[in-house]
Amino acid sequence: MDLSIAAILAQDGITSGAIYALLALALVLVFSVTRVIFIPQGEFVAFGALTLAAIQSGKFPHSITLLVALGVLSFVQEIVSMLRARQRSQRFAAEAGISALKFIVLPAGLWFATRNLAVQNWPLYAQVILALVTVIPMGPMIYRLAYQALAEASTLVLLIVSVGVHYALTGIGLVMFGAEGSRTTPFSDARFELGALAISGQSLVIIGVSAALIAGLYFYFERTLSGKALRATAVNRLGAQLVGIGTTQAGRLAFTLAAAMGAFCGVLIAPLTTVYYDGGFLIGLKGFVGAIVGGLVSYPVAAAGAILVGLLESYSSFWASAYKEVIVFTLIIPVLLWRSLSSKHSDEDEE
Repeated sequence: MDLSIAAILAQDGITSGAIYALLALALVLVFSVTRVIFIPQGEFVAFGALTLAAIQSGKFPHSITLLVALGVLSFVQEIVSMLRARQRSQRFAAEAGISALKFIVLPAGLWFATRNLAVQNWPLYAQVILALVTVIPMGPMIYRLAYQALAEASTLVLLIVSVGVHYALTGIGLVMFGAEGSRTTPFSDARFELGALAISGQSLVIIGVSAALIAGLYFYFERTLSGKALRATAVNRLGAQLVGIGTTQAGRLAFTLAAAMGAFCGVLIAPLTTVYYDGGFLIGLKGFVGAIVGGLVSYPVAAAGAILVGLLESYSSFWASAYKEVIVFTLIIPVLLWRSLSSKHSDEDEE
């Protein structure tokens, strides 16, 4: 290995690490707010990439049909919950109307618009927006259907539910998109020469967008009321409830942000690599390794751990390409050992 090869590998590692960083932050956010280890995070990556690929190839993206189905199921569950709560008739009508607009009317409108418009002729940015608008609302809908009723369950139960949701979404992805992989049009074909190193415009787009999203999340958590409410829920769920913060709304918002980051990652990586219906799982797992480095609580350490995962994967592919996945996931072992030995154990029961 010479300096030029090392620089190329570093570029690839940082590019991959930027994607893993977004996924790691999403996993830390969801776990902090809801105690859910969100295994299906990778499915949003695959759905975002494959939805955009379907749009660009002139095919109808069946992920919109999934969105409509999830919306109908979420609406039914909302109505059943309101009936069980025995709300007054006037409030029930208003809440039912809002739920119908949110879960049925808007997804159905998106379905009919996509069916009747030549979306493959739209500009790239409009196609990206359509793909994001299709995938992001699935996050809060999945939370409503699978997790909201189990919000007070144990972490083990929530983990089992996550495994079930992952397998369900993987199977649905196979039905919607088929077994063939897809790529999308790159955001930039530019190439910049820096000595012996050629930097692609697509890599710069990925790093720039990832940095902008991370900065936006920092601003959101530090400066906005809803962001501070999410932080409060992550620190102390019961305390947040006592001061009037709706933990149900916090859970839905956390899943919305996680779905948004997953869909963004899928859109960003689709021009660089062929994405399959189940390919997001492995990408999500690498983001999970970064989140584990951060202990599922620290956002900066999780982001740094994800960059480390990207660099380790890149250099491993040069030295031992057949074992690069093994090397990446083996990183979990020393981290867990170090955290186990350095953490303070207590025999007292939690109050």
